[in-house]
Amino acid sequence: MTSIASHSQSNNNQLPDDLCQQQVKQILSSPDFSASPRRRTLLQFLVGETLAGRGDQLKGYVIATEALGRSDDFDARTDPVVRIEARRLRRDLDSYYGTAGRDDPIHLSIPKGAYAVLFEKAEASVPTQDATSPETARSTELKFETPEEPEESPQTRPTRSSTRPKAKLGRIKWIVFFGMFVLLVGVFGWVNRTSVFGALNTPRIIVLPFEALDASDGSRLIARSLSHDLVSDMMRFPDFRMYSTLVSDSLGTDADPIKLGRELGVSYVVHGNVQSDAGTLRLGSQLSDASTGQVVWSHTFNVPLIPDNLLEVRSKLSAALATTLGEPYGVVNAAIANRLNIDGVPSMDSYSCVLRAGEYRRTFEDKLFAPALSCLGAVVVKEPDYADAWAMLGWLNLDAARQDMVPEAEHPIYLTAAHDAATRSLELDPSNQRGYQALAAIEFSNENYAEAERLQRAALALNPHDPEILAQLGWRLAVRGNMDEGVAFLEKAIARSANPPGWYFHLISVHNYMEGNYAAALAAAEHSAEVGSAVGLSLAAISHAKLGSTDAASASLTKMAEAWPLLGRDPAAAYGNFQVDDHIVATLVEGLRAAGWSPSGPESR
Repeated sequence: MTSIASHSQSNNNQLPDDLCQQQVKQILSSPDFSASPRRRTLLQFLVGETLAGRGDQLKGYVIATEALGRSDDFDARTDPVVRIEARRLRRDLDSYYGTAGRDDPIHLSIPKGAYAVLFEKAEASVPTQDATSPETARSTELKFETPEEPEESPQTRPTRSSTRPKAKLGRIKWIVFFGMFVLLVGVFGWVNRTSVFGALNTPRIIVLPFEALDASDGSRLIARSLSHDLVSDMMRFPDFRMYSTLVSDSLGTDADPIKLGRELGVSYVVHGNVQSDAGTLRLGSQLSDASTGQVVWSHTFNVPLIPDNLLEVRSKLSAALATTLGEPYGVVNAAIANRLNIDGVPSMDSYSCVLRAGEYRRTFEDKLFAPALSCLGAVVVKEPDYADAWAMLGWLNLDAARQDMVPEAEHPIYLTAAHDAATRSLELDPSNQRGYQALAAIEFSNENYAEAERLQRAALALNPHDPEILAQLGWRLAVRGNMDEGVAFLEKAIARSANPPGWYFHLISVHNYMEGNYAAALAAAEHSAEVGSAVGLSLAAISHAKLGSTDAASASLTKMAEAWPLLGRDPAAAYGNFQVDDHIVATLVEGLRAAGWSPSGPESR
């Protein structure tokens, strides 16, 4: 194709403005162009600015205030509307040119990294492909895209002629510590897992059309549209590449997973059926491994059928299924982690390193910490633009200090490294959810509570379906004394999570203990105590003591001290690492004393 970027650039192959505008009108009038009214307005604005020679000056603030109706106090840090709408507009254009617009003489696109429109004249020699061929299927994938650019802060909002310098990485001297791990690449190799991850080392998922098992209007309507909703909801989770519904719809409800894996490079296939009966709608869904055809997960969701509000029913089903599949500790990541464990070889693959770090953060098992940190250190040297790896590296460096994994004298080094890594993640990808989460945790650890809450709510705005983001926000609110709002977030996270980790329950246990509901406090504490969590064991110990189980309390204290010696020696200091409210700390320490703890520690008893 011949490319024409804008009139502000020197290009001998530029197309006349009237031809470009004619192509835009053709797109907007096509029934196959599925963009919303707001994205249609956005497309017209971007085209107009590009053709006027101002494409290189298009910034988020300008677009938000002049095209999307935002006010002058628009702040891109808390409102990602420009990035989201631009990403969706790219998908709209890709879908149009994959179907009705395949033979159009001019193709429009918005390349990643900018907002200026690219006009391309289609070459006559390029053959037309069938819409269902593997080549076309790959070209119409819905992909998680790198955000366009770091958004400007309110203090540096651009004028038409201003530009923003590239963000610089702060202190990164600590990365030298991880340079040695590059050598491991030569020893272990970078494992090629195309059957799981696909060509770009991220799992690829296709959602087949759902089958209606009865002839009711409700079942047929929901089955027909659910796959489209599910793709959109799954794309809120940053770990996967989703195939477009255009490709899915062409395959039917019973496509062979193994064939999809072989021909399209699919990792997993989501499929299922819908049936209504006696006022209840049943959604049966399965996840199949495309390399083996094995069904690795199956579940049935039952919801009341509301004939007058099928849209709400459909939305709730899609959100529930997307969360179950896509959350950090959900079905897909669990299947991938199980696959890695079965293989029995430590993988140095970048995505698997992020998964292993996530598994450590789920359980906080000491034995998982060093391998995960080492693996991430190697990844950011090999792939310095991998934002998720930087975010997880920020998390683990923070944990090294606050979980007492390294000598106290080294805590400042690791905390600085944590902040640098999380900041780097957001410099690379200003809409990276993990980056916001990691930086929020670091700011919270630095006692910048308001900023931590702002960052966490920004992550929640990017993905309101993610239970982990909800739980982190709830945990921090509760641990600072806002129990009512914090516990509500935690309970919502647990309800939405297919496999909630034990730490989701910690503050629920504390809340019940402080309310005198000791049996409920113990039940919540045991979710993490049973896997050896020191904090969970401490909460189990104080609950056992209140319930009169002195032997169980003593056993929990002993295990607690073994799991985290600092908690055994000085629980106030250990809890203080997490910025726990003083009143809560005093209550917990008093409970430990009642359970048999003494300053000399349970080791001496």
